Amino acid sequence: MGGKGLKRLSVLAASLITAACVGGLKPPSGPAPERTAPPTALLAGVSAGPGMGRLKLTDQDAGAALISYRESCPALLRRKDSSGLTRASNWSVSCTAAKRWPADDAKTFFATYFETAVIGDGRAYATGYYEPEIAGSRKRRVGYDAPVYALPDDLVRRWPKDTPLAQRLGRPPLGRIDEAGNVVPYYSRAEIEQGALEDRGLAIAWAADPVELFFLQIQGSGRIRTPDGEVIRIGYAGQNGRPYTSIGALMREQDLFGDGPGQYPASMQGIMRYIHEHPREGTELMRKNASWVFFRELTGSGPLGALNVPVRPKSSVAADPAFVPLGAPVFLATDRQEANGLWIAQDTGGAIKGPNRFDTFWGAGDYARETAGGMSANGQAVLLLPKGTLTRLRVK
Repeated sequence: MGGKGLKRLSVLAASLITAACVGGLKPPSGPAPERTAPPTALLAGVSAGPGMGRLKLTDQDAGAALISYRESCPALLRRKDSSGLTRASNWSVSCTAAKRWPADDAKTFFATYFETAVIGDGRAYATGYYEPEIAGSRKRRVGYDAPVYALPDDLVRRWPKDTPLAQRLGRPPLGRIDEAGNVVPYYSRAEIEQGALEDRGLAIAWAADPVELFFLQIQGSGRIRTPDGEVIRIGYAGQNGRPYTSIGALMREQDLFGDGPGQYPASMQGIMRYIHEHPREGTELMRKNASWVFFRELTGSGPLGALNVPVRPKSSVAADPAFVPLGAPVFLATDRQEANGLWIAQDTGGAIKGPNRFDTFWGAGDYARETAGGMSANGQAVLLLPKGTLTRLRVK
């Protein structure tokens, strides 16, 4: 959060579904093949996309996207584009117009100021995330035992002393300083659950269900509703530096997904059901994901994405900033009708890597939870860029 993004990490793999013709574009059949992603959009390849008229935007979809785009403009105008596609100044004309453009004529706005581009082959895969609400308490009490921790002050980013200078590339790893003054890995999920951070005054709240808290950590933000009706909104503050392990992938390896006896749906809901029905095995499964997310308490109208602006249901999408300028509009045409339409790239995520990889945001509540938990969409992605960008990039 606060420039870090919601940091949710996808727990599901692609479902093997044949794509249909959606939104005026014909997505390729099946999921995008696994491949090593080039480091930026320019190296992935940029080509001109379909005309704006072929996207078949609806008034409602365009209107919601315009509002989110307008909120993203301050960041667009000051942020360096890691994809290499645009410069901050390229967005100034549309951002100036967006300030006063009526939402009920948003289709005209996007047609006036944008052109379309396809990154690589445009084969898209989209998952979903949401803002979960779980039961919790400000104070530890009977039935509320799972701690929701703030960022500890002993979490540091340093190179271990024995790391050769030639290997000190990029950012140093996260860890802590032990009693001997050495940099060691920070406490794992298992160690934290077993009390490594107790009695340090770090608990923002205490959750009633550790499984719900586990998935709130995966989402990266959420709400805690207390017994007296208080709602505590929390967002991502940091992570312990341990690698993330998808427990969905582990369940798949154990052949726990399916329709047969002893199997569960390949969705967030199916994973949670398995853990609740097998508490000992479920705890061990969750602890195989050594990553632990720390939170901070938030105020405001919604969870904040990587641009430090609120993410909006059915309007905000997480993307890899190496391939999509954060703040840019993206049109998705997939085999899941819910995911289709115009989105604004306002967030990032640990599992959202590579060209045409997206995570759609669905808000809070039962519908959002159900939709995000089962979202696995394959299709085509089209990026909207300021008019003139393709000419400057010499794209034909």
